[in-house]
Amino acid sequence: MTLLQEIITIGMVVLGTVLTRYLPFFLFPAGKPTPKYIRYLGKVLPGAVFGLLVIYSLRNVRLFSGTHGIPELLAVLAVVLLHFWKGQMLLSIAGGTILYMVLVQMVF
Repeated sequence: MTLLQEIITIGMVVLGTVLTRYLPFFLFPAGKPTPKYIRYLGKVLPGAVFGLLVIYSLRNVRLFSGTHGIPELLAVLAVVLLHFWKGQMLLSIAGGTILYMVLVQMVF
């Protein structure tokens, strides 16, 4: 890339970041109630995104070849157990990911 293209690219990234950070404050000011559809999306989107992540992560698991899906099953089980135990989504995801990577790299 030329210097001008690099400057334009950096400028666009900065503009995109600033817009995504400040636009919600302009669209939904503190004095006005949040619209119902935004509150609805806030309730349903986290679960939908998590479901999409599960489907995407397990789409290529082959039960009848290779490791037969054992590392994936153990990692999913770890995520569920961690989430029921601690109730923290990031801890659950990180714990399952770490267990999966250890199983794939060192066990299977």
